[in-house]
Amino acid sequence: MGTDKEKIEELNLAIKEIKSELAKVIVGQVETIDQLLVTLFAGGHCLLIGVPGLAKTLLVRTLSQSLDLKFNRIQFTPDLMPGDISGTEVIEENLTTGQKVFRFVPGPIFANIILADEINRTPPKTQSALLQAMEEHEVTAAGTTYKLEEPFFVLATQNPIEQEGTYPLPEAQLDRFMFNIWLDYPSLEEEITIVKSTTAEYYPEIKSVLTYEKIIDFQKLVRRIPVADNVLEFAVKLVRYTRPENTSSDFVKKYISYGAGPRASQYLILGAKSRAAIAGRFTPDINDVKEVALPVLRHRIVANFNAEAENISTANIIDHIVSSIS
Repeated sequence: MGTDKEKIEELNLAIKEIKSELAKVIVGQVETIDQLLVTLFAGGHCLLIGVPGLAKTLLVRTLSQSLDLKFNRIQFTPDLMPGDISGTEVIEENLTTGQKVFRFVPGPIFANIILADEINRTPPKTQSALLQAMEEHEVTAAGTTYKLEEPFFVLATQNPIEQEGTYPLPEAQLDRFMFNIWLDYPSLEEEITIVKSTTAEYYPEIKSVLTYEKIIDFQKLVRRIPVADNVLEFAVKLVRYTRPENTSSDFVKKYISYGAGPRASQYLILGAKSRAAIAGRFTPDINDVKEVALPVLRHRIVANFNAEAENISTANIIDHIVSSIS
């Protein structure tokens, strides 16, 4: 079976292979790939925000191929219904007896990696069908509960430009996402490489690096990783510092309406553990917590009018808070 130390070394080698496979198709996006892998092995979900054309679908599909996982993409539209995601019951007639019975037809949610494209384009009723599956890893239809196959990883996307006709996710639902990742435009050199490779006859073959059994094993390994008390304390202090009622910081009181809840502390530690394991280290340090602070806290802090008026972003607020904690 191997010791946990040997398994961490195995995970580290596997991560290098996965990145090598992704590099056959994806140009740049190094930080985004790192954060996606941290979330996957921590057993969380991601909210990915970026303008169209930044290869979000291609990235997730290629990742699923390198991990030998089933991938489904769901395009969220205003007329999408909950049953279109989770599945519906259909009436079938038994040709032998003539008796009519109901049969459940699974929806696209029954996959290992789900790309929920433009989740804010569909009404809250349909959003909740996906969010329930994210939280419970199961789907209920006509009183029957169906377990989703593990591992189960949801990557939801939002377009930051078009807001007309959208249904923004409430803060309570945003909290279900472990990471909020912002995708940047590629550099000049990267964009030239992208155009060259995508306008030529180039069809790379993606090799499968890990099976789903191995991924589940590594997710359990991340949970077992020990964390020093000072690292744990730093993560909790960091989250409590974001709450105006829990801090004496004038900066926080001036620019934040609502701070992050306890789930943020949990995800800071899980993210730090996963980041350390992926790097081949047996325990995370305070720097690991700092590195995951932005994607964990970005969608859990509600900045107020003062911040907007002075053009202070949530990222600026998080940077200030991280540098203020000792």
